[in-house]
Amino acid sequence: MTLLAAASANTIRSALKRAAPSPLAVARSFASVTDSPAQPLHAHYPVVPGSLTAHLQLRSGETFTGGSFGAPVSTVGETVFTTSLVGYPESMTDPSYRGQLLVFTQPLIGNYGVPHRARDQFGLLKHFESEKIQCRGVIVSDYATKYSHWNAVESLSEWCEREGIPAITGVDTRALVHILRGQGSTLASLSVGSVPADREQIEWADPNVDNLVAQASTSSVRVFNAQGDVHVALIDCGVKYNIIRSLCEQGAKVSLLPWNHDFTRELDAYDGIFISNGPGSPTHCTETIGHLRQAFGIYQRPIFGICMGNQLMGLAAGLNAYKLRFGNRGHNQPAVDLTTGKCVITSQNHGYALDDSRMPPGWDRYYVNANDGSNEGIRHLHKPFRSVQFHPEAKGGPLDTGYLFADFVSEVRAAKSAGTAATSIGLEAKASATATATAAA
Repeated sequence: MTLLAAASANTIRSALKRAAPSPLAVARSFASVTDSPAQPLHAHYPVVPGSLTAHLQLRSGETFTGGSFGAPVSTVGETVFTTSLVGYPESMTDPSYRGQLLVFTQPLIGNYGVPHRARDQFGLLKHFESEKIQCRGVIVSDYATKYSHWNAVESLSEWCEREGIPAITGVDTRALVHILRGQGSTLASLSVGSVPADREQIEWADPNVDNLVAQASTSSVRVFNAQGDVHVALIDCGVKYNIIRSLCEQGAKVSLLPWNHDFTRELDAYDGIFISNGPGSPTHCTETIGHLRQAFGIYQRPIFGICMGNQLMGLAAGLNAYKLRFGNRGHNQPAVDLTTGKCVITSQNHGYALDDSRMPPGWDRYYVNANDGSNEGIRHLHKPFRSVQFHPEAKGGPLDTGYLFADFVSEVRAAKSAGTAATSIGLEAKASATATATAAA
């Protein structure tokens, strides 16, 4: 065979090989995606013999059938996706995912197992953001049946089964995310069984119509790091443990308050106020918004909010909130500090945002998302009030904005050292007492 003929034969073989489906594609039977399918997509994944079958059914008609590796139960929730590459134990226990079916775009999930439930010096779980799994279901492309990590004590499958959370593997998450980005976060049913659930029998309950913050919040006041030199009131809207930890590590005593606790009656007791992250729509938290609005009028010491805290502060200031099509969830969201022009990479998990197109008097935009232009924070022009939409306390990273905790506690400490009155009412009372003493002299 001549050199030219051999080259031609190789070219033909290469072309045929490219045209034929790969063994991996045949084995997994992943679905292809079109923007306007002739009929609702139904993607099948060959289930390992002996394993249960699971079905993810979007309300919009698409169905993904794969293998079950969680609890053999059914659930309904809002399907959302995260682009984070690591940190599935932290993500799954984040109260902001309450009511949601969580899609991981990272293909391989479960390879480092689940860590033990060790606690730190503040009594907080070291490796989880709350006491239990918060999302309603887990959706992955490729679940790793074998895990390997020095700190792991059980598999992701064992953890999900123990906590009653259904999970499905073998889903073409790229196809699924394509759908969610196109039509927005979508209600879905995740069921376990030989056939998908009867759509007519599925109760498509939208978790966002409920006050998820009330479900996630503490029901009583809890104190952490009681020996701290400054006292911070932390409004619990579904707080992540690392927010509490980050404040305590800065030397603050933290009083964790229920979401609807009327802290305005005890403002003198706190050197600063902090509003946490949380799940669902901020519009349900009318009591918290009312308390913040009252505090804005009289409180003189620092106030800071994260995620849901940013939205609640914005609503209290006079802004409106709206639902994003598919939200911002992941560890790689760029946010620009409008006071410095510096861009930071942030961890985010939210489905709502503030409409900052027209800012109320005395307030300004603080950060903006460099991808979609959505609000990433607000600040008061004259008082020490500010908030961010992202998570500076991010577990799993990135750590670009951890300084915000140090800045906040430093401001709180400086205000206390300067003798700043808690409220303007306190200032008026002090001025009146001074005037009375002067007149008597």
